[in-house]
Amino acid sequence: MWENFHGLVNMASPELRDWLFNTPDGADTYAPEPDIDIHALGLQVLQIKEKRRTDITSTDLDTMREVSDLIRGRLQNAPETDINDDPWRSTLMTLGHDPTRADSPRGPDAEA
Repeated sequence: MWENFHGLVNMASPELRDWLFNTPDGADTYAPEPDIDIHALGLQVLQIKEKRRTDITSTDLDTMREVSDLIRGRLQNAPETDINDDPWRSTLMTLGHDPTRADSPRGPDAEA
């Protein structure tokens, strides 16, 4: 799970921190389910990214699974026109994934 999570969360901690603290809570982001708070998950991702592997808790593992699933799901449903599309890109970036980077899997590649 550690490798999978860190492979999908391709933003460095300082980048993610800047994004989260400069983006209003809930602005131009949405989740596939209304009861998911994407901004709160982003803050949890930031906390996990700042931990060592040996310090990960079972709650962290649950969060890592949830975030990985959300990122994969969004990547598999990328907009057909422009990957800079909001709120699609903003949602991913709030979870720590910048889809404009070369290391970002999209479409069928996101399933791995």
